[in-house]
Amino acid sequence: MTVSEIPAPNTGLADYLQRIDRVLNAALPAADTDPARLHEAMRYACRGGKRLRALLTYAAGAVLGAEPAQLDAPACALELIHAYSLVHDDLPAMDDDDLRRGQPTVHKAYDEATAILVGDALLTLAFRVLAEPQAATSAAAQLRMLQLLADAAGSIGMVGGQAIDIESEQQKIPLARLESLHARKTGALIRCGLQLAAAAAGATPQQEQALSEFGRLLGLAYQIQDDVLDESATTEVLGKTQGKDRAQEKSTYPSLLGFDAAKALAAQTFAQARAALALFGEHAQPLLRLAGTIEYRDH
Repeated sequence: MTVSEIPAPNTGLADYLQRIDRVLNAALPAADTDPARLHEAMRYACRGGKRLRALLTYAAGAVLGAEPAQLDAPACALELIHAYSLVHDDLPAMDDDDLRRGQPTVHKAYDEATAILVGDALLTLAFRVLAEPQAATSAAAQLRMLQLLADAAGSIGMVGGQAIDIESEQQKIPLARLESLHARKTGALIRCGLQLAAAAAGATPQQEQALSEFGRLLGLAYQIQDDVLDESATTEVLGKTQGKDRAQEKSTYPSLLGFDAAKALAAQTFAQARAALALFGEHAQPLLRLAGTIEYRDH
């Protein structure tokens, strides 16, 4: 698929972005709520970004015929978890980065202790949001969503991936190990967005499996592409420090496969992700359009 062949952007995309911003704004404590510095920093941590995980949740819901209101809580919870993970990932004890989304990272804009507390608070708030009574969602579906999010965010998911990432610094790890690392660190929350939508919408097992496989492949493609962009895009475009993985001697797809082969693998994996949606036929368009937008991003 060439850029000119990408389906027109989903007309609901801007609406979903505005919606998740409103939902996040309502979920986060006001900046002047005591302790004001902490709450101001929480809001700072949640500013901007692509909102990819929330968009995937809303788009998957559209594929399944769910109302956006059914997806507000899971979409919000995912973005809160993602924001917390970035705050902690940027800390000196982790990746020690100064820039995030083109602005100083939370520990630079505030201080290290505040950044740790911001991450803790956002993580906790995510589960509070998802546990709130939801008129259109059964208690069983809510419990399922809480379990899915806990698995995706915890030691068998994102946190486990970060642990493997730290252990793997300055090592040349096998390609299978790198894929496992990113399936957890990056892919778990992306896949979870699709799974949460399936749970909220009451999807059939076949539909849930198709969405889960799409999420798995999309998460892998996204990470391969991220590694490629880290080598080719500028710091200004990326909004974070360019070449940081190479500087820290981390294994990446370009370092293991070569730049061109990694770029080709990303395109192949995006194609496999789109194929995973065949079950939905023309109803898959919201996710296909979003996948096209992701594939041709520049940051």
